[in-house]
Amino acid sequence: MNIRDLIDSNFHHFNAGELAKMATSLVNHLESGGKLFITLAGAMSTAGIGKLLAPLIHRGSIAGISCTGANLEEDVFRMMAFPHYQTIENWRLLSVSDEEELFRKNLNRVTDVCIPEEEAIRTLEEYLLNAWEQSSTAGQRQLPHQYFYDVLRNEAMLAQCEGDQDASWVLAAAQTNLPLFVPGWEDSTTGNIFAARSLEDKIDSDCVLSGIEYMKQLANWYQQQTTPLAFLQVGGGIAGDFPICVVPMLNQDLERNVPLWSWFGQISESRPSYGGYSGAPPSEKITWGKIDASTPMFVVESDATIVAPLLFAYILNL
Repeated sequence: MNIRDLIDSNFHHFNAGELAKMATSLVNHLESGGKLFITLAGAMSTAGIGKLLAPLIHRGSIAGISCTGANLEEDVFRMMAFPHYQTIENWRLLSVSDEEELFRKNLNRVTDVCIPEEEAIRTLEEYLLNAWEQSSTAGQRQLPHQYFYDVLRNEAMLAQCEGDQDASWVLAAAQTNLPLFVPGWEDSTTGNIFAARSLEDKIDSDCVLSGIEYMKQLANWYQQQTTPLAFLQVGGGIAGDFPICVVPMLNQDLERNVPLWSWFGQISESRPSYGGYSGAPPSEKITWGKIDASTPMFVVESDATIVAPLLFAYILNL
């Protein structure tokens, strides 16, 4: 039995049942001519979400993506240097001495896997720095992800990649020129590198546009959409909170009449009782003018690294 049959046949109650309902509803949305807008928080790229997200992008199901700077860069890190990654089998048992040893080996740990500093981070830095320097010299300005797109269109760079290019969602996004929004990119490894090189006067810090420019582009893009948009929030944080606000901004601050998000789904382990936006249930979003009472709403309170691949596989009917 494939994933869709497995979920339809066995996922009936609790979070499993909610996932089945979410998956069925989202497939109906897509088959009715709608598209999907996805937000990625946490370390979904390092977890390998690109294996299933890239095919969805190439299939044309994805209208746009909002992600953290970490998810943007870590997908490319993975594609460039995955054979050099080190898996940590008993990561919960690591001592502080073990952690220091990983640091000495230039291995940056993300839960149970380490990103190699030289093969991934510093190698990508060379290409990004070259792109930033060219823009600084020419007086050009671009959004953070556009530099990644430019780098990924460099055949010499792709030839150097040792990982699976078919498993890179950012490469798929660059190949299809997918609308991408990366609020708070400064809070990332490449954002830190950009700041460091700016402090050294190697590049002009104005060559990268700010997050406000992302909101302006998102607003223009949203107003141009002619198909109903489903909003899938994978995790929480700025990746989800930033783009969903474009609707009330347009309707309330600019006094325009744009449609609300047509569908809302959330995969998160956050709880609303802690007072964080990441745990806010869909009903709370009604009060902010993001969705309304008629919007299909789903929340799966579980591990996104398990639920998102199942959902994407269901859509792809694998």
